[in-house]
Amino acid sequence: MNNKINLADNPDVILIGAGIMSATLGMLLKELEPNLKIEVYERLDVAAAESSDAWNNAGTGHSAFCELNYTPERPDGSIDISKAVKIAESFEVSKQFWSYLIEKNQVRLPDFFINSIPHISFVWGDKNVDFLKKRYDTLTDCHLFKGMQYSENAQQLKEWMPLVMENRDPNEKVAGTRIEIGTDVNFGALTRRMLERLGNDGQVKQYFGHEVRNLQKKNNGYWRVKVKDLATGEKRKVYARFVFIGAGGGTLPLLLKSDIPEGDGYGGFPVSGQWLRCTNPDIIEQHKAKVYGKASVGSPPMSVPHLDSRFINGKKELLFGPYAGFSTKFLKKGSFLDLALSIRPDNLRPMISAGIKNIPLTQYLINQVRQEPEDRLAALRDYYPNAKEEDWELEIAGQRVQVIKKSPEGGGVLEFGTEMVTASDGSLAALLGASPGASTAVSIMLELVQRCFPKQVQSPEWQAKLKQMIPSYNQSLAENEELLYKVRAWTSDTLDLPKIGANYKQEAGKV
Repeated sequence: MNNKINLADNPDVILIGAGIMSATLGMLLKELEPNLKIEVYERLDVAAAESSDAWNNAGTGHSAFCELNYTPERPDGSIDISKAVKIAESFEVSKQFWSYLIEKNQVRLPDFFINSIPHISFVWGDKNVDFLKKRYDTLTDCHLFKGMQYSENAQQLKEWMPLVMENRDPNEKVAGTRIEIGTDVNFGALTRRMLERLGNDGQVKQYFGHEVRNLQKKNNGYWRVKVKDLATGEKRKVYARFVFIGAGGGTLPLLLKSDIPEGDGYGGFPVSGQWLRCTNPDIIEQHKAKVYGKASVGSPPMSVPHLDSRFINGKKELLFGPYAGFSTKFLKKGSFLDLALSIRPDNLRPMISAGIKNIPLTQYLINQVRQEPEDRLAALRDYYPNAKEEDWELEIAGQRVQVIKKSPEGGGVLEFGTEMVTASDGSLAALLGASPGASTAVSIMLELVQRCFPKQVQSPEWQAKLKQMIPSYNQSLAENEELLYKVRAWTSDTLDLPKIGANYKQEAGKV
């Protein structure tokens, strides 16, 4: 490194991407180490405009209450709920951190950022009804899912979701589960408020309209990050001990440029999305739930169909979808060359191998791209039989990049969750993948802190602070029923979620 570089003028931490992940990590690190100097770089002019934006993100507070893809059926017919339990615990961790920020006046969160909304799973057909009943029986053995109801009664289901049951074939076998303590979350609003708070700290600088073009590890342990001001064309170099790449679909290209061995073999498969947005206020008002169904064979998890009540910027909305599609862009506002430029010798074989193994996904995406308006309406009518085309308009949703990585056999495997890639020395971390992403951001960033700051995280000061921010830190809510109820009682009061907190204080005392 040039000896004229004054490292004292550079940050301790660089966060690439101004989305929910960078905002969460920034808040965690500043709470743990208040004197840290942080710089945030975002290529767009505003925060949370890609994957974290309300219109680009599913918005469900993912607790695995209604998402059937998180509870797969095993070959023997039993239901595997391990992923559902992990996701449910992770969302409880997120709520704890948000509650801490509110109580300590660290973040002035918008009133509309989180709302109570019932989460419902709905299926039809003998096979799917049998699956849902087994899922319900298995989930309700765990206290994380206490309060879930199951019904095959048409009248009961109509009370839960009138639009879904209206004018449905009375001879069709249907079933649903419902839990009242579900939530809807505007992650865009949450992200912007956390970054606003960070921006008020004199040691945190945020640069919008700045694109990170390259990064390289130097011999002295620092990362040299090359940044371009997109408005002026000015280029500069910034140095930091730690770099986090949380740029959504833009993460993979930067991870590849970092040349860390841990990133070898990683590739990405972009999947685009669309929504049908209801424009009829009377219909919007009739539906008060998130109703999730079963995904089509071969479809990615982000394409699980749902008729979804949303609260976006204080206004109630009703969406159906998402409809998947294919684009070679890695970001909604990215380049059509993104996919081609991401192909390298070390990831070519895994990408080809994953493509061969996932031909049904390719066929599904081709069919989705070829859909006409009447095809989308037909899919909607599976969940809302009386739907009329004039009451709905098409909206473009977010862009996702599904992770491809080397398999143990040397080929490639397509991953549908999130993937954390960290350098062996902990100096760089990159987050790849999609769902359930935002809902589990706090747990993901806690894992990053443990991987990348192992010495600090074991210190008495950091341990005490982590337990203050996350009362359940290092404890299993799936194994500690009383702690779960205490945590839910606290967070529901702080986040103003009366339906969730109504009985949990009493329940905690009974355990």
